[in-house]
Amino acid sequence: MQKETKMQSITKNNFDFIRVLLAFIVFVGHLGALSDSSHLTFLTHSPVEVAVFSFFVVSGFLIARSYERSSSLKSYAKKRFNRIVPAYLLVICLCTILLSLVSTLSFSDYFGNIEVYKYFFWNSIFMNFMAPSLPRVFGNEAVNGALWTLKIEICFYAAVPLIFLLFGKNNKYRNTSLIVLYFLSLLFLNYFEMTGKAAISRQLPGSLCYFIGGMLIYFHFEKFIKYKNILFIIALITVWIDLILHIKLFSPIMISIIVLYIAYSLKFLNNFGKYGDFTYGIYIFHFPIIRVFATLGFFANYNPFFMSFVCMLVVIGVGIASWHLYEKKFL
Repeated sequence: MQKETKMQSITKNNFDFIRVLLAFIVFVGHLGALSDSSHLTFLTHSPVEVAVFSFFVVSGFLIARSYERSSSLKSYAKKRFNRIVPAYLLVICLCTILLSLVSTLSFSDYFGNIEVYKYFFWNSIFMNFMAPSLPRVFGNEAVNGALWTLKIEICFYAAVPLIFLLFGKNNKYRNTSLIVLYFLSLLFLNYFEMTGKAAISRQLPGSLCYFIGGMLIYFHFEKFIKYKNILFIIALITVWIDLILHIKLFSPIMISIIVLYIAYSLKFLNNFGKYGDFTYGIYIFHFPIIRVFATLGFFANYNPFFMSFVCMLVVIGVGIASWHLYEKKFL
């Protein structure tokens, strides 16, 4: 009965709302950075990095739960594969083919260029950094800079069964081991941030501390729910202190508390995702859509605020279409 009550309380949450909110924060930040419009520069203040790390927190919580509820490793792997890979490959294929229309190369020169096939190959296996651009597309800049997080997600998917295998589902050493991993991750993160290599700091194992934060809260869910209000206040104060000191010490676990506090408060948002989970589609498609708008001069030649609104509608429409016409068929 107690386990059933716990499961019921876990499933009543606002994760659908949180994911849409985080995706929107990322979209707004990228809109400011990619639009090349001075009128939209203020949008770059959108906390994109915090939103991305918050996605990792949500993943830590939900993936630990998914693995624990899976009947076998095969079942878990199939669910994780179907959630992320089909839509990911779709965006890679569509970008490879459709962006030929905005390349300054002719159709024959574009598809005759080896760089097109390098892009398709490396991005298909999540190695985006090996070939981030397509020939003469967007000035040879990155086609989809948002995809760097997905190789990290794949690594997280693989890490969870390994963590359970090494430390067990109810092993008394699991918490200690996760805390040790948390601080090792923080060492990596802070070292590269302090040496001016922020891009490296966000890669593995730097981002692992946020994922572990989500996992730890899942493993101690009852205690978290019991003390969530006081934990939320402590988290806000601690994050503020870390910001003042310009160091990430406790803020990753505190951001985890804040995100999951929102997930299990504001009950009126529980049914936010009843029409579908559009977040993933919005996230993986928004970057090239913004770039197409900028390349075609929509932000420069028309009212940038109106075109931003149109761009947002297109991104949301593509996210909805991706879910209903493609993603959910695999789930």
